[in-house]
Amino acid sequence: MSSPPTDLARALRQVGDRWSLLLVEALMEGPKRFGDLQEAVPGIATNVLSQRLRQLESGRIVVAVPYNRRPVRYSYELSDEGRSLAGAVGMLSQWSAGRRGAAAGAPVHAACGSQLELKWWCPTCDQPAIADPEEVTWI
Repeated sequence: MSSPPTDLARALRQVGDRWSLLLVEALMEGPKRFGDLQEAVPGIATNVLSQRLRQLESGRIVVAVPYNRRPVRYSYELSDEGRSLAGAVGMLSQWSAGRRGAAAGAPVHAACGSQLELKWWCPTCDQPAIADPEEVTWI
């Protein structure tokens, strides 16, 4: 008997391939048309882009908004659920930059120019939480 899929396994089924995550990253900047997405995600084939957009749309991560009726053309944008992925995508990017010892592409605070850090935070205690198995309980 197999165990039920974990939350991570379910998430990976939705956005676990590199193209989907790169599309989410590109759409974090705002709505884009098909051609804009091809430019924003170099190397993605047209058929793969179409397939991933349909998959992300059916998973309610992306919303297709028609901007032309004849022929039908769409602009793509993140849904509320898709925007909630921004933190996870940012964490992956920051993790990769840290492994390279680079700060390039890291987000900065517009007010002072300091590099931002993503951290676990408990809003009830108003305290940071270290993401280690003994300090974090997954529900």
